[in-house]
Amino acid sequence: MHVPRRKFLQAAAAGGVAYAFGRTVGTIQAEMSAIDGFPDYKALVCLFLFGGNDSWNMFVPTSTAEYNAYFKSRAGGTSGSIAIDKSALLPVTQIGQTAGDPTYGFHPSMSGARDLFAAGKLAVMANVGTLIRPTTKTQYATANATGYALPPQLFSHNDQQDQWHSLRGKAIVRSGWAGRIADVLNAQLGGQQLSTNLSLAGQTFFQAGDVVTPFVMGSTGATTFTGFGTTGTALGRRNAVQAVLSGSTTATANTMYERAQAQVTQRSVQFADRINTALANSYNFAALPNTGVTLSTLATQLRTVAKMIAVRSQLSMSRQVFFVSLGGFDLHDNLMTSHPGLLSTVSGGIKSFFDALAEVGMDNSVTLFTQSDFARTLTSNGDGSDHAWGGVQLVAGGAVRGGRIYGQYPLIEVGSAQDVGGGRFIPSISADQMAATLASWFGVQDADLNKITPSLVNFPQRNLGFMV
Repeated sequence: MHVPRRKFLQAAAAGGVAYAFGRTVGTIQAEMSAIDGFPDYKALVCLFLFGGNDSWNMFVPTSTAEYNAYFKSRAGGTSGSIAIDKSALLPVTQIGQTAGDPTYGFHPSMSGARDLFAAGKLAVMANVGTLIRPTTKTQYATANATGYALPPQLFSHNDQQDQWHSLRGKAIVRSGWAGRIADVLNAQLGGQQLSTNLSLAGQTFFQAGDVVTPFVMGSTGATTFTGFGTTGTALGRRNAVQAVLSGSTTATANTMYERAQAQVTQRSVQFADRINTALANSYNFAALPNTGVTLSTLATQLRTVAKMIAVRSQLSMSRQVFFVSLGGFDLHDNLMTSHPGLLSTVSGGIKSFFDALAEVGMDNSVTLFTQSDFARTLTSNGDGSDHAWGGVQLVAGGAVRGGRIYGQYPLIEVGSAQDVGGGRFIPSISADQMAATLASWFGVQDADLNKITPSLVNFPQRNLGFMV
């Protein structure tokens, strides 16, 4: 079977060292000859909460009728209660809120998120989830009989993570929506010294493109080859390996696969050096210091993202998408004991991240957003909650029209209009709409949005309006 060279390089870039930086030679040449199309800098940061965040406890109604429905549905007052006490919630006031409007509060562990919301720098996406088209309760119930399009394998961790990352619906695709953003903007980003997409949390479908592949690095910097150095034997070893790689890329006796592997490995060494050299000279943030405090795994990732943003000019970057993550949210058990710490980590990490960016004047140029497999059931299983569908996500940054709730926050009650069973809510806004709004702010033209978010054509509102 004939495998085109570009396709082989893309496949090689999907695993191991090759994945660390897998742009093809043709792509690099195209980027070098292009003219940058952006005079400013913007970054998107995807914070993925693996396992399915119980977001109905992250942002909770506090007005009497709405809270009472929530409390009852979450088995409040019983031994299996998973309801947050109303007096412990951190109340917020929406911009434009009037008397009689429902009121809300953040989980008591989320003072950082509450402060950003109050400052107009954080917005709440209410009941957002994976959808192919707007869906009613009747359409959901009769989908098997009528063929109505629903995202496949709802309530499955792996499948719904892939849906959030790719927005693929029922189609078979090999790229994620951040990867497609990089592909669409590739011709405008010719001067960039790194890939548009950088992951600090492993390989991810989210950032895989058809043309531009991501760079995968560690939480504190790029991973280097063991045994390489700048002096003595370690330097000699490095030079010898590089000589072998250089020879392998041009040796006609080698197969195309051997040459391609050598090229990708050679680039992984070069770009790791480039990143780590830049990071070594980056800013030491007071909000996310290098020493003196023990940072969470999430805060450590976000500190490195902030450092990469601080050295953007050194690396000639004008557009970047970062991927960071936090796990542990699949709380079928121990919800009330484990969830507060996770939400504290999320809230504190986001707040410290934007405090750090403000130190270098970049907080208005960066937008962070959360994603998670799905929300959780309203009903308690005795010690936790189970897999559900639509839920609450957060968007933060200086360019966010914050202090507001976007979408329809549902009545948090088992059996209500959008509940398909056990407090599993049909989303009122789609992940495609959320992604399209972010992509538009990032610089994707409206004519290209359907390439990024394929199901967007099925929704009447293309932009949710939460970005300036």
